[in-house]
Amino acid sequence: MAALPAMTFSKTAADFIDDDALAAMLQAGPPDPTQVRDVLAKSLDKQALNPDDTAVLLRADDPQTIEQIFEAARQLKRNVYGNRIVLFAPLYIGNECVNDCAYCGFRVSNRDALRRTLSLDDLRNQVLALIRRGHKRLILVWGEHPKYDARFIADCVRTVYQTKEGHGEIRRVNINAAPQDHEGFRIVKESGIGTYQIFQETYHHAAYAALHPAKTRKGDYLWRLDALSRAMEAGIDDVGLGALFGLADWRFETLALVTHALHLQKHYGVGPHTISFPRLQPASGVSLDGLPLVNDHDFKRLIAVLRLSVPYTGLILTARENARLRREVMAFGVSQIDAGSRIELAGYTEAGDAQQMDREQFSLGDIRPLDTVMRELVSDGYIPSFCTACYRVGRTGEHFMEFAIPGFIKRFCTPNALTTLMEYLVDYSSPETRAAGEKLIAEEIEKLDDENIKAKLKERLHQIKSSDQRDLYF
Repeated sequence: MAALPAMTFSKTAADFIDDDALAAMLQAGPPDPTQVRDVLAKSLDKQALNPDDTAVLLRADDPQTIEQIFEAARQLKRNVYGNRIVLFAPLYIGNECVNDCAYCGFRVSNRDALRRTLSLDDLRNQVLALIRRGHKRLILVWGEHPKYDARFIADCVRTVYQTKEGHGEIRRVNINAAPQDHEGFRIVKESGIGTYQIFQETYHHAAYAALHPAKTRKGDYLWRLDALSRAMEAGIDDVGLGALFGLADWRFETLALVTHALHLQKHYGVGPHTISFPRLQPASGVSLDGLPLVNDHDFKRLIAVLRLSVPYTGLILTARENARLRREVMAFGVSQIDAGSRIELAGYTEAGDAQQMDREQFSLGDIRPLDTVMRELVSDGYIPSFCTACYRVGRTGEHFMEFAIPGFIKRFCTPNALTTLMEYLVDYSSPETRAAGEKLIAEEIEKLDDENIKAKLKERLHQIKSSDQRDLYF
């Protein structure tokens, strides 16, 4: 194997995950009711919880207390995010990979995987297929391989932005890609990305070492842990972190995510824009035997605890989960979901109704069309949103928090969500979804208490319905 490139770490590089300390917090025994009430009150006051606070919620084990945690998470979600759900789609560009992660269908030793890298023309075809369905936000994904360097990633991002048809365009491109050095992150930043996302996979050191072979770049725990710090030093102010649940104790991973979020807040003035919490799913050539998989009840608990611990961080629920569970846990604090998702290489044009496991990193639990998901969200009283306004007018990173923390974000998010929903209804939806969506929009307009915003919103909605004007945001 070729020697790994030299590594340059961030100014704050440190292994801040203390396994023993986090484990001790979880072993302190069930909390008394007063402790739980105090922590919930702190969270509902929209204060970020520290690891000790979070551990109190994670140690609660009686049904009544757990239900109190669920209800507090529901209340906080309503207070901070209202009933909006932001939608996006994943787009896989290449599954070549030099790593050999035991749980991943892309791992280098998996002889069952069909390897492919989309050309820029292939990429345009995938983007066209997505915008014809109504998507406005994507996350691009690659394996870790020398051919997927920062310049290739940047070329892919620019290609997505340049691909348009009629009213269709992608307005925000997030990426999930291998760690870069500072210069690599600067190159990627210049292409106009939204959020840079990377998962530590597992924060537990022993589990990480067992699952990620040494002498690979992925095998270096600190290089990966430090990636978001390097990204922020390179000017990327919106970052997303995550853990892959099912590799180590779910309570430990939740505590570690909160610890990582606080590390970024302390050193860079702003925490992560999003946190993801996907569960392990079957994959081609992979065995999950012996891994501490997370059951549905504990999955609901970890979502609720994360919502309470990081009030202003977006929580992403992926299509790894089945439709029933996704519908149920939406209320616990989820603010973003993917929909109409396919993760096969060229899956939006070449895949049929059934998933093709040898072309996927893992299997999905929900591959329903975007329009079906939109109609269900509307029927459940959610506002599906494709809004990208904050990113495009500079309300990102620390500036986003300046708007979000006092609650001013509601002045922008609900109107912008409604205009992007109307765009979808007019340009892409089925008649059934349009009827349900326009009924919801009328109801939401009446809830607005600012008459000036209400009047401007009505005018913009009329413009969308009666003309070619689009992308009208506050």
